[in-house]
Amino acid sequence: MSTARPAATGTVQVDNERVIVTEWRFAPGAETTWHRHGYDYVVVPLSSGKLQIDDGKETRFAELTAGKSYYRPVGVEHNVINANDHEFVFVEIEFKAP
Repeated sequence: MSTARPAATGTVQVDNERVIVTEWRFAPGAETTWHRHGYDYVVVPLSSGKLQIDDGKETRFAELTAGKSYYRPVGVEHNVINANDHEFVFVEIEFKAP
């Protein structure tokens, strides 16, 4: 029997006609749950550590470094899980308009 993971907490900081900026906080073991990105986006890690990424085909681990941003295109589908024994935080910037 599996145990449900705690939910990551997303706090929208900006939502206008061009962007959505959300701060995501993950307690140890917390997850986003399965989701699909409707926009291109950039992630800016505020913490360093490892996230577990499940894309429905494979599970992998991503090492993130505070301040080292990355970009992903629209359509990414996955569940993101904090694989650290400490809180993990990042800011996600979604681009509504080119």
